Amino acid sequence: MKQYKSSPVGLYTIGIAALFLAGFFLLVILGARSYRNTVSVQSGNMGSRALLSYIATSAKANDTSGGLDIADGPEGQALIIADGDTGYALRIYKYNGSLVEDFAAVNAPLSPDSAMVIGATDKFTVDKTDNGVYSVATDAGRVLINPRSEGVTSP
Repeated sequence: MKQYKSSPVGLYTIGIAALFLAGFFLLVILGARSYRNTVSVQSGNMGSRALLSYIATSAKANDTSGGLDIADGPEGQALIIADGDTGYALRIYKYNGSLVEDFAAVNAPLSPDSAMVIGATDKFTVDKTDNGVYSVATDAGRVLINPRSEGVTSP
């Protein structure tokens, strides 16, 4: 009867395969975590830019002569964007920690309880410069609105 000696080559092969397998799983776990963090940051950036983009797009879509105005809101200022010659306006203002909008007659009182929430913000200010450019600031940053219908040139 022949006796076989155990060879360490089989153990080395299994050890190296296990090492590569462990490295592969570690790479997958770290890659998934990195991807999750990247997507989270990207979503946050897109959310913060969406608030300012919405305000700028609303003002640009209704760019008529005298179409922008600043009024008093329930918690600071309100940006009034007139809808052409219809007598109605989109009114954007801060209420209960959110930026809200309502659509009603230009001179109608604001109705924050029935207004639609645009996004969360603790800061909302609207300023008009001497050359007619409006500056709207929120927690997400600041956007400049240059109404072209007024014949205003860029600063």
